[in-house]
Amino acid sequence: MATYKKKGNKAKIDKVSKVEEQSTTAEVFNTLDETASKSEKWIEKNSKPLIIGFVALAAIILGYLAYNKFVKEPKSIDAANELAYPKSFFDQAELGSATIAVDSLYKLALNGADGKYGLIDIIDNYGSTDAGNLAKYMAGISYLKTNDYENAEKYLNAFSTDDEILGAIAEGNLGDLYSDTNQPEDAIDSYIKAANFKSNEFTSPLYLFKAGNIAMDLENYTKAEELFTRIKNEYPNSDEGLKIDIYLNRARLAAQN
Repeated sequence: MATYKKKGNKAKIDKVSKVEEQSTTAEVFNTLDETASKSEKWIEKNSKPLIIGFVALAAIILGYLAYNKFVKEPKSIDAANELAYPKSFFDQAELGSATIAVDSLYKLALNGADGKYGLIDIIDNYGSTDAGNLAKYMAGISYLKTNDYENAEKYLNAFSTDDEILGAIAEGNLGDLYSDTNQPEDAIDSYIKAANFKSNEFTSPLYLFKAGNIAMDLENYTKAEELFTRIKNEYPNSDEGLKIDIYLNRARLAAQN
């Protein structure tokens, strides 16, 4: 009898559990049906705005691709071709021409000649391209070398790059500009920015050394010692690092007096 009752209870429990399970399953499906129905109604109600939105998104994507293909890429190619002419004068000036005055070469680079674009024309017409960006750097250097410091600062500040050498040199030239125009504190700041732009064995110790020497001129010996110490610790095998002990000892002695 006892065994029979246990079996009956178990069967009853199983039956109840099965009913509950079926009920829960049905409830879940009902909920899903309701959700699907609501979604269908929402989509039906908002179908027009959705279609407009998808069309607008597709138009933006296609417009972007078309702009890159038919406007940006050809413009970049045109800019690179135009840059070749003033760049030839700029390169000759940087190397030091034996036949044409260097100042004249920089001015030819800036203004162009024979109906061909100079650097300023390229910046004005293609400033957003890579060639236009490089033209800003060359224009800044050209103005700096011809002592037009206002325009040199303008174009060097407008130039941007991730290149570790060119970026550091551009910032370092701003340091030279501030040094030449009797703005030593600004010169130190620019030299340090140049040194920190992207650490390397060439530009970093060079500009730390320049900053340190200006700090010495300002009798800011603590700052000079700090900068020279960085060269000794971080760039001991650089040209500046091999001779830095002399300058470091000089800064330490001056700080003690």
